[in-house]
Parts: sequence; C-alpha cells; structure tokens
Amino acid sequence: MDFEDILYEAGDGLGIITLNRPKYRNAQSWRMLDEIDRAFDLARDDTEVRVVVIRGAGGVFSTGHDLGTPEGAAFRAQQIGDGGVRYYDAFKKYNLDLLLKWRNFEKPTLAVVEGYCIYAGWMLAAAMDVVFAADDAQFLAGYVEYMSIPWDIGVRRAKELVFESRFISADEAQAYGLVNRVLPPGDLEREALAWARRVAENGPEYLRLAKLHMNKAQDHQGFTNAVEDSLGDYMAMMWMPGHDMRVPGERRLLTVDLAVRHRRGERFGLTPAAKKEDA
Repeated sequence: MDFEDILYEAGDGLGIITLNRPKYRNAQSWRMLDEIDRAFDLARDDTEVRVVVIRGAGGVFSTGHDLGTPEGAAFRAQQIGDGGVRYYDAFKKYNLDLLLKWRNFEKPTLAVVEGYCIYAGWMLAAAMDVVFAADDAQFLAGYVEYMSIPWDIGVRRAKELVFESRFISADEAQAYGLVNRVLPPGDLEREALAWARRVAENGPEYLRLAKLHMNKAQDHQGFTNAVEDSLGDYMAMMWMPGHDMRVPGERRLLTVDLAVRHRRGERFGLTPAAKKEDA
C-alpha cells in the first residue's frame, strides 16, 4: 500500500509506523491520520505483527495539528464539504474516533518520542500503551480535543500545565506518569525496538487480554465517556461568539506556544497569513 505522509514496515514481530512530514515537523494533517489508520489496519490483519511502534521522522515526533499547509488544507476541505453535520463527523473522526480506536487497538502499541511532542502529538502518544522518550524530548499539554491529559498525568498536574501552557522535559513527563522510559537519543531506537521485540515474543491472546483488562480499568473510572464529553466542550469553545485564542495584548496564543512555532512557522504547518498575523 502506498503512503504519502507516513512510512510503514513490518517484520520481526513489529509493525513500525513513521510519521513522515519532516518539512512540517510531522504536523498531523487529516490525510496523515487516515494513513496512520490504514497502517494500523494492516498491522491488525497481519498475524506476524504482535506490537505496533509509532515514531516520527527527522528527529521530531509531532508538533501537533496541521494548521494550514496547502496539501493539508486541500484534503481537509474535501472531507468537510459545505460544513454542517459533515464537518462535525469529520472533526470527531480525526480528533476523537481514530484516537479511541488506536487506544483500543488489539495489540500492544509503543510511541517513540524524539524532539517536540505538542498538543496533537501528545494526543497521539497518549493513545499508545507505552511511551519511550529521548532525554531531550519536550512535551506540551493544552486544552485539546482528545482530553486524556488528566488521565495521563493526574488532574492537579494537568490543571497546572494546561493553565500555564509550558513545555515539560522528558524527565518531568516520566515523573508525572506520561512516559515510561527516558533514554539518550543515541540509545532510544535500539532500546525501544528491543523492548517491543521482547513483548512480541508473548502469545497474542495473552497480550490482547492483558491490554483489554487494563483499558477496562480506566473505562470503569469513566475514561471513554470523559474524553467524548471533552470533545463536545472543545467544539463549543471554538464556536463561542467572541472566542479568541489570544491573550489580549500578548503575542502568545493559549493553544500554540510561539517559542516553537514562531521561529519556524512554515515548518510547523502555519500558513504565510498566519505567520504574519502571529508576528
């Protein structure tokens, strides 16, 4: 199967998905998300694949949503058509339904995080079962559509970080519970794949049921209902009259950290108009 925004390879018990838009620091277009989903389907149907690994090309996991690249905008326009319920269905698919599907994927999943892991990058990593990170990785939590963050790091810590909108290091992310292991960049891929191969040696029935039971434990606490409710709240905010993501009088967006996106606008999925506006 041909892909444009990702790479997929299978072998040695692993299915490896690589986000492959390094020009835009792996900003997630809707086309990329569709391709990720097709790769997950391939891994599901391949009995030789026991574990799925997801990572980013170019030393960056993902800088979040595609905010307006030409190819991303064109694909998005095709999906939403004239808006209305079609827009709602598409928005829900790409910001909730796919993430829940991958969270509940039948086989263990591992996110391997280098560089930036921002907003939708956090969402994607958090939907995986286990997260390994390079010791120089940086994570940014925000008020996002798939609001798993209180479950990822605890409610009080989530409030602290989302209110402030600041980066945390890989060590902090591990201490807070989002990341399982922190490794030197030179060791990350080797150690992550070695762990995944050890997991792949176990029987698929065991792995499936072990994962199912742990996800059920979260769901008994209300996880799925909570993230579904959060999407509705997010959409209500986005359509709120007078809503503005800016802090009045500031150069800073509530949902975009310009310390990163400002310096390399086009590489983070910002349109030229957006870059000028944010300057």
